[in-house]
Amino acid sequence: MPLRVMVVEDDEALVELLRYNFAAAGFVVETVMHGDEAEARLKENVPDLLILDWMLPGLSGIELCRRLRQKPKTQTLPVIMLTARGEEPDKLRGFETGADDYVVKPFSVNELVARASRLLQRTNPQLMAEVINVGDIELDRAAMVVRRRGQMVHLGPTDYRLLEFMMQAPGRVFTREQLLNNVWGDDVYIDDRTVDVHIGRLRKALLQAWKSDPIRTVRGAGYSLNTG
Repeated sequence: MPLRVMVVEDDEALVELLRYNFAAAGFVVETVMHGDEAEARLKENVPDLLILDWMLPGLSGIELCRRLRQKPKTQTLPVIMLTARGEEPDKLRGFETGADDYVVKPFSVNELVARASRLLQRTNPQLMAEVINVGDIELDRAAMVVRRRGQMVHLGPTDYRLLEFMMQAPGRVFTREQLLNNVWGDDVYIDDRTVDVHIGRLRKALLQAWKSDPIRTVRGAGYSLNTG
C-alpha cells in the first residue's frame, strides 16, 4: 500500500516540486497551503508522514507541530520541518516542539525524500518492511501473499489491502471511516457497510481451519487486528 505524505507549504512552486518527487518515489501526496486547513484535515485523516513549513498563513507550522504532539492521534506522527531559519536556536526550538527532522531551505529534494524514507524506517518499520508479521499471520509485500501458520490464505485485492493496513498498527481500533479513507481512498464514495462486508470476508479467509478469530469487533467503534 503506498505511503501517504501531507505537504504543508505555501510556496506553490515548491509544493509542485515536492508533489512530483514524492509521487515519483511511490508516495500518495496531499498538499495544503494553510496551517489552519492542515490542522482541520489532520483531525479527520492522519497520513504516514508530514512535511511542514515553519512559516504558514494562519496557524504557523511550529504551532501546528506543538498542537499535534499534544494529541494522542498525532503524537507519534513523523514530522519533517522545512524552514529558511537555519540558526542553531531555531533548530533547537523545532526539535523541542516535536519535529523529528529539520531541513533548511534551500535544500535538495532528493535528499529530503531519502531522509523521509529513513525517518519512516526508524519510526515505523512496519510501514517499510517487505514482510509483516502479526501473531501467526504473515504478509509478504514482495510476493503479495498472506500465510497463517505457514498455510496460504487466499484474499482478493481489497481484502489484501485491508489486512495490510490493519497489520501496520496491530491492536489499534479503526473506525469504518478510517478504514474507508485508508483502504478505498477518501475520494471514493462507498457506504460504511462495505467495510463490514469486507471485514466478514477477511475474517472468514483468516479463520479457515483455525478457531481463533484474529479480528476483534469493537461495538460502536470499529475493528482491530489482535496481536496474539
